[in-house]
Amino acid sequence: MTVAHPGYEGPPRRRWLTGGFWSLERAFERARASDKAEDDTRIRIFFLLALFAFAFASLAIGATRAAVFSGLDQGGGYRWATAARADLVDRNGRMLAADLLHYGLYVDPTEVWEVEQTRRLLLTRVPEMSPARLDKVLRSGRRGFVFGGLNPTEKAKIYELGLPGVSFEPEQRRIYPLGQTAAHLIGFSDTGGEGLSGAEFALNQAVRGAKPGSTVPLSIDLRVQAALEEELFKTAQIHSVKGAVGIVTNVHTGEVLGLASWPTYDPNEPGRASADALTNRAGASVYEMGSIMKVFSVAMGLDSGTVNIGSVIDASSPLKMAGRSVRDYHAENRAMTVADVFMHSSNIGTSRIALMAGANTMLKYYKDFGLLEAAPIELRESARPITPSKWDPNTLASASFGHAISVTPLAVAAGMGAVLNGGTYVPLTIKPVADGERPRGRRVISEETSKAMLDLMRANVVHGTGGKANAEGLRVGGKTGSAEKPGRGGYQRDKLVASFAAVFPADGPLEADRYFVLIMMDEPKGTKETFGFATGGWTAAPTAGRVIDRIGPVLGVQRVSDLAEPDLVAAGKLAGAER
Repeated sequence: MTVAHPGYEGPPRRRWLTGGFWSLERAFERARASDKAEDDTRIRIFFLLALFAFAFASLAIGATRAAVFSGLDQGGGYRWATAARADLVDRNGRMLAADLLHYGLYVDPTEVWEVEQTRRLLLTRVPEMSPARLDKVLRSGRRGFVFGGLNPTEKAKIYELGLPGVSFEPEQRRIYPLGQTAAHLIGFSDTGGEGLSGAEFALNQAVRGAKPGSTVPLSIDLRVQAALEEELFKTAQIHSVKGAVGIVTNVHTGEVLGLASWPTYDPNEPGRASADALTNRAGASVYEMGSIMKVFSVAMGLDSGTVNIGSVIDASSPLKMAGRSVRDYHAENRAMTVADVFMHSSNIGTSRIALMAGANTMLKYYKDFGLLEAAPIELRESARPITPSKWDPNTLASASFGHAISVTPLAVAAGMGAVLNGGTYVPLTIKPVADGERPRGRRVISEETSKAMLDLMRANVVHGTGGKANAEGLRVGGKTGSAEKPGRGGYQRDKLVASFAAVFPADGPLEADRYFVLIMMDEPKGTKETFGFATGGWTAAPTAGRVIDRIGPVLGVQRVSDLAEPDLVAAGKLAGAER
């Protein structure tokens, strides 16, 4: 218990107020004692003026603090500094996603004068509004939320109606100004400001924790993305595909410069999209990718010393396996060099290379190429592959040309980077890498093997199955793929996964800038223009060529006359390969 000593008047602030009060009272008493009533009146007026001045000063200070620190601007909306999520931009600073001020519509039925008129006018001005929800609020007897996400213009159109009981509350809403562009890579967030998919989920902490006014850049280039989407989606519609994927990467840094999945959706309205459209087929779906997997198998054979470019492989007849025969789509029925096997996309020849190397060797390289695990990337939409439970000779042969193992397109893109960048596996990323910086990866194949594969892929476009992917002057290399899809009773010849894995430029020093493009079509249909064919060489390869032709200049790749390019086959560098 606290005991007050005689004469104690409390803490300093209280003593100051008490002293001031008694000083003023003594001044009043002196004025009355001296019979000067006017002095007494002046003192009291002065006291009241001082009191009012102090009150107004306090209000002014409070108002200033509220205006500066409350997070509200003069118009009643939230300041940009209070946005829940930072803006997402592409690698060049172009806007991809932003938080913008919107308004929620509320109705208080106790203040509504004309219920039917209010109902009719609101539904007319906001046709997307749920009549059932509005009716529920109007009957509830208390103020309730009716509709959200109104932009300032939409709010003004309702406000000008002057409807009693109708009010608004500010709310932040995530906006994707480019609509469907890069939807699967960017993703979307919920109304509470939490990322749910794509980069919005993968970088959620960085986006929410960014300083006010700052941005979070992604690795994609909108110019690359636009060209990729336009060509991929056009081809997807022409060939009536079930699904399609397009990926562009920098093979040295692992940066994803473009990523597209078909069908697509608008992240501004994800609730209206089907589950099929929301699926990011680049990472969340796995496929038996077909003959583009021969890039990994041949690289394995060369790097392990199992074969060399000029090694002769017997492909004169089907390869007899337990209960089956491995055949070629366009059989050459002859002995072939490894270069021939690659350029003619021989299943027989590739199977023999895998069998010669053995299961342990093949498994080691497939693991190092990242084909036996989910692609390492920030996106959670990166599925694990479906791999064989045992690697017997039959499985080994099938996996070598893209059957018996199902992987994501993202995993293929990451593995291809190791084949094409000099032999180092670098994980994919949706974050931009600083200019001149090249992440350190793990060594998978030698530089000599990598150079040999670049030469083989370029020769395949000039002389082999990838001819329709050529883009004038950009020295495109690549490999086609056409995998029959598994179904009841075995593989279905009329349902293909058609693909093309491309690299450009395929020439020059290994450390030179180089880019990978993957185009994949799920169940394309042949057309009159393709003579009914739906294989990778007729559907995916031309699309890859058009994409490369458009993005090459954007990425700074100089065109070189094809006439000035050395012919590797004619020079005998690819021994045994035919024109």
